[in-house]
Order: sequence, then structure tokens, then C-alpha cells
Amino acid sequence: MIYRPAYIGKIMSYVDTPFVKILSGVRRCGKSTILKMVEEKLRERGISEKCILRYNLDSLQYEGMTAKMLYDEIKGKLPTEGKTYLFLDEIQEVKDWEKAVNSFMVEFDIDLYVTGSNSRLLSSEISTYLTGRYIQFRIFPLSFAEYLSFREKQVQNNPGILNDLSDGDGNGYGCGNIAFSEFIKYAKYSEFARYLRFGGFPAVHLQEYSIDDAYMIVKDIYSSTIFTDIVKRSQIRKIDQLERIIKFAFDNIGKTFSAASISKYLKSERRAIDNETVYSYLSKLESAFILHRCSRFDMKGKELLKTQEKFYVCDPAMKHSVLGYTPEGIAAMLENVVYLELLRRGYDVAVGQLVNGEIDFVATKQEKKLYIQIAQRIEREETKRREYDRLLGIADNYPKYVLRADEFADGNYLGIKTMHIADFLLMPE
Repeated sequence: MIYRPAYIGKIMSYVDTPFVKILSGVRRCGKSTILKMVEEKLRERGISEKCILRYNLDSLQYEGMTAKMLYDEIKGKLPTEGKTYLFLDEIQEVKDWEKAVNSFMVEFDIDLYVTGSNSRLLSSEISTYLTGRYIQFRIFPLSFAEYLSFREKQVQNNPGILNDLSDGDGNGYGCGNIAFSEFIKYAKYSEFARYLRFGGFPAVHLQEYSIDDAYMIVKDIYSSTIFTDIVKRSQIRKIDQLERIIKFAFDNIGKTFSAASISKYLKSERRAIDNETVYSYLSKLESAFILHRCSRFDMKGKELLKTQEKFYVCDPAMKHSVLGYTPEGIAAMLENVVYLELLRRGYDVAVGQLVNGEIDFVATKQEKKLYIQIAQRIEREETKRREYDRLLGIADNYPKYVLRADEFADGNYLGIKTMHIADFLLMPE
């Protein structure tokens, strides 16, 4: 296992507190492995093996299990003395699981950790049974920094990889004998380009895969998520409608659109569908963490707008595995990875709506705020004015960034920081 300290540190700070620790996120993003890491940390603290119980509820062994069955199963396994550390993986597979979890917390001396791949983990049922007694940790596929950690492990296992890497123009580095940290100093931008193509699902980076094999892995994650968490759970019959909506959303990442625009598009293909059904499908895709909705924020009126949202995909490789990789889609994926990084860091993110245009992201977290514009390249004066003038028009002193994907992106323009997206992603929180 490759350590993911950004999550482990936060979760371990809640050990032995009276909260259910809920880890939620898209399937195969690493939730189960993070649970195992927490278990290892507990063992390092001297917790006895008999006090640690783990259940993978996604297993066929527990198919059809109810809350009462889960309660009886675990009650019979609890040690007679001391605190029990209970790990329940993919808890949403158990019907009415909230009732069992509530009973465990009320009746026994248990420190409880659960994972799930559906946002129903934060539904009204939890609010009813666990009010004030849970803490949520959103788990994402690998960040760029975490990707580099996985990449370093690949190199340690196969040092010859460095000889095969290139700078993106087909020029090999031929540096298999140097340390990975030294290699990254001058190759992080080409590694960022690779990250945009391969994405951040941990399974893709456990060893060296070809791009076709990587997309096959991600397509399997996509298919299993769509079938298990959406089609099967919601008993959807018109699967072709759902798939067309997914492809429309993936093809319009970073663009504002509405249910009405999707409905109109499908009608043009002689696939009639009403707006309410479109909204329902989009909501289900959000619940399965396939899509993330980004609302627009009226910078003048200081309020969230309820129409024409943007959507971002959970991982770049998921879009590529479904629609294929094209250079034309890179600009949208640059936005996508920055958006996901802001969510990882705990920011609330919106699109800033101005009278004469947009700010790509307005990110807020308690007293912090960031304004961010993203451009693949800035080669014309007209483009430079557009990106910078919108930020210069904001009359406050919060940090403002123009993030670019060319290697010469660096500097400061009237207080606005310009930097490469990779460098922004590697900045300490």
C-alpha cells in the first residue's frame, strides 16, 4: 500500500472520539485501502487484533443483509472487554444500515468507521439517526502530488522506467540512474501531462500500464458504478437515455448547460426526454460521485444562481475511457483537475459570474478566498487582457491566480500570480 497522508492524518485525529467516521467517494478511489491504513495505525498504537473488526459488505457473502442481520452478526463478535474498532466497507449495501450504526454507537463501546460509494451516506436518514454524531471525509482519486508518490513507487520497482520517459515531444531523458526527486525537478510538467491522460484512480498506478490498459481499468470502474449505483439501485430501464446524458455531460465539461439544453439536444436526435427526467439522471450521477456540480455565483448580487451550472467529472481518465482522448479536450480537463484539487482542500467552489464574463473559480473556505482563471496558453494580447482584466476588476485583496499549462507560466502582474497548473497543484495547503 502507498501511504496517503492527507487523509490518514485527518482521520486519525478523530480516533476514539464519539463520531462515526464516514469515508465517501466514487468507487475505487481508495476508500477501502485508506481504512486498512487506519487499521495499521491502530495496531501501531498497540490496539489488539481481537479488538479490530472489519466487514466488506460489497462481498457476495453479505448480499441481502439487513440492518438487523448486521447488528446480530457484529453483536456476537464483540470482545467482552475494551473498546472495539469497527470498520464497515461499502455500508450502503445494507438496507437501513443507519439503524444498525445508531444502535452500535448507543449500546456498545465502539469506535466506528464506514465507507460508501453513494452520497446517500449523507441523506436525511443519517440526519435522523446520527444527528451530531458523524464526521464526513470526502475521498477523491489521486491528486497530482499523490500521483507522483505512486509514480515514484513504480520507478523504485522498475528503475528502467526513467529511461523510457520522454519530455512529451518524443525526446527521451535517459536518466534511469538518477533519483526520482531529481528527475521530477525538470520533468514534472511532462508528468502532469501524463496525469491528465491517465487520471488518478489508484488501480491505474499500481504498476506500469499502457494507455489502452489504463482506460480498460477505468472503463470497468465506470461500468460497475453506473450499473450498481445507478441502474440497479434506481431500477432504470432506459439505460440508453442515461448513457447519452452521461456522454453529453462528459463532452461539455466546464461549459454551462441546463436540463433543458440536454433535453433539446436529445430531441434533435429523436430521443424525447423531459427536463425532470434529465435532472433526475444528473442527480443520480452526482450521488454516485461520477459528476460534480459547480454552481454560478453572481459577483455583484453576492448570491448563487440556480440555472446554467457547470459539471466536472470525478477523474480525467473516466472521460477519456468513455469518449476517447483528444487534444481538443485538454482545456476542459485543466479546469477539471484544478476544480477537484480545490474540493480536496476543502473549498466551496463556484463559477464567478460577472456582467461581462466569468471568473473560472471562486473558492472559499472559512476566512479564505481564492480567485482563479485558467488558460491553456496565453499567446495573444487579447487573451491576456481577458484573463487578467476580469481579476483586476475585483475590488478586494484575496489572492488571485492565472494558471497556465505552458512551461514559462511564472510571474506577477499587478498583484495577480501567474504560475503553471502543476506548480499550483503541488503548493502546500
